[in-house]
Amino acid sequence: MLTGRRIGVYQIQMLLGAGGMGEVYRARDTKLGRDVAIKILPRVFTSNPERLARFEREARMLAALNHPHVGAIYGVEEGEGLQAIVLELVEGETLADRLKRGPVPIAEALKIARQIADALDAAHEKGIVHRDLKPANIKVTPDGVVKVLDFGLAKATAGDGSTPDLTQSPTVTVGGTGDGVILGTAAYMSPEQARGQAVDKRTDIWAFGCVLYEMLTGCAAFARDTISDTIATILEREADLKALPSTTPAAIAHLLQRCLEKDARRRLRDIGDARAELEFLAPNRPNEMESHWRPAIAPASAQAVRRWIWPTAAVLSAGFIATGLWITRRDAAPSEAPSQFTLSLEDQAGASVGVFPVPSPDGRYFAFVGGRLGERTSLWIRALDAIDSQALAGTEGAGEPTWSSDSRWIAFYADGKVKKVSPSGGSPQTIGEAPGFLDAAWGPRGDLIFRTGNRTALFRIREGGGPPEQVTTLDGAAALSETTTRSMSPRSIPASSSV
Repeated sequence: MLTGRRIGVYQIQMLLGAGGMGEVYRARDTKLGRDVAIKILPRVFTSNPERLARFEREARMLAALNHPHVGAIYGVEEGEGLQAIVLELVEGETLADRLKRGPVPIAEALKIARQIADALDAAHEKGIVHRDLKPANIKVTPDGVVKVLDFGLAKATAGDGSTPDLTQSPTVTVGGTGDGVILGTAAYMSPEQARGQAVDKRTDIWAFGCVLYEMLTGCAAFARDTISDTIATILEREADLKALPSTTPAAIAHLLQRCLEKDARRRLRDIGDARAELEFLAPNRPNEMESHWRPAIAPASAQAVRRWIWPTAAVLSAGFIATGLWITRRDAAPSEAPSQFTLSLEDQAGASVGVFPVPSPDGRYFAFVGGRLGERTSLWIRALDAIDSQALAGTEGAGEPTWSSDSRWIAFYADGKVKKVSPSGGSPQTIGEAPGFLDAAWGPRGDLIFRTGNRTALFRIREGGGPPEQVTTLDGAAALSETTTRSMSPRSIPASSSV
C-alpha cells in the first residue's frame, strides 16, 4: 500500500484497484490541483531496460491520442524506486461492473458500442492497437460517456509474435491475482492472440465483438471454467448468436458474425465500418448529448432547398416507392405504411440541376444528386419522416447514386472513381476506378453491375475494390439492335437472367 506516499508532484490518496498490469491509485496533482489516476508499474517493466524504453515510447505516442472516449495519459513518473504512469481519472463504474447486473438493453448497448468503436477507430488511425480490450478496461461515466482505458499498455507488454509465447500475452498476470482476472481477460483474446502470433488492429475488432456480444446477452461469448477450456473454445467453436435477444437487429447479428470471424483475413477489417453500422442503427440520431456522434452531414435550410434542384415539385406516390424498391431489391422489407410527400426543390429563378430521387430498399430514404446554381453538385439524402434534405459531406461531383441491398451504403460516381458513403454520413470510401460508370445496380453479394456510355457491355466492380470486369458482350447485329431499341441498363435485366 502506497497511500500517503509521494511520487513527483503526485500525492497518493487511495488504492483503486490492482491486477497483473500493476496497482492503480487515486492521487492528487499538487502542482495543477487536479485528481488523477496513477498506475504503479510491475517490476517486469522496471527490471528490463528494453521493455521500459519500449513502454516509454508507447506512452509518448499515446499522449498524442486526444479523444473524448479514450482515457488520457498525462505522463510517466519515477520516484522512490517506483515507475508509474499518470492517467486521467475517470469517475463511474466499469462496464464489467455494469454487466454484473445483467444484459444491457439494446439501445444502451449500441450507444456504448458506438463510443467504443469511435475510440478504437481514432487509435487505429494513429497506429495504436489496444490488445487488451475488455469490459474491465471500459468505464461509463454517470453522464453515459464511455472511456476506453489502458490503451497501448497491453501492446507494450505483448510479445512481437515471433515466438508462440503465451507468457508474453497481456492476459497473463505478473505475480498472480486470481483465476477470475486471468479468465476474464483470456475470454476476449482473438484466436491469433491465443496462439501467440503477431496481432494487429483486427484483434481489437474481435475483442470489440466479444464486448458487444456480452452486453447484449449478459454472458461472455467464449468464457469457460478454465483458461485452457476458454482458449480451446476461442480456437474451435463459434459464438452462439442464438443467445442474442430476439429484438436484436439482423444487421447487429451480422456485424457480430464478422467481428468474431476466427480467420483474421476474413474478419471485419476496419472498426470504422462497425461504427458506421452502429450510427446507422441509432434510434434517435443525431444524438443531442454528444455532438461527435452526429452524422457528418449538413441540413439544408429552407432557402437552400428553394434555391435547389428540380424545376417543379415532385409528388412521389406510394406506387413509385414500391416500384423503386422492386428495382433495387425485390426482397427488401416493405415500409410499415405507404408514404406520399412532396420534394420541393425548385430554384427561385426557375433553373435547376439534379437527378430523380432514388429510394432506399428499406423505404426510409431517398438519395439524389444536385447543387445550387453555379456550384458543384453533391449527394443529398432525404428521410421520409424528415422535413429537410441533407447534404452528405465529401460527395462533391457525385453522380449515379445506387443503394446497397441492405440500405447501409450509397454507391456513387465522382472524379472517375466509384465510391460509397453511409446515409448517416462520414467519409466516403473509394471502391475503385470505373470510367464511364452509368446505371449501376448493387447486388446482394456486394458486386456493382454497371454499363458505360457505349452501351455494348455490362461490367462488374467488386465491393472490396479492384478493376472493373466485363461480364457480358453483345456482338454484330444483335449489338446494333439492342443499343438502338433500349438502354442497356442493369435495371433492364430480366429477373430470370444471371451474370
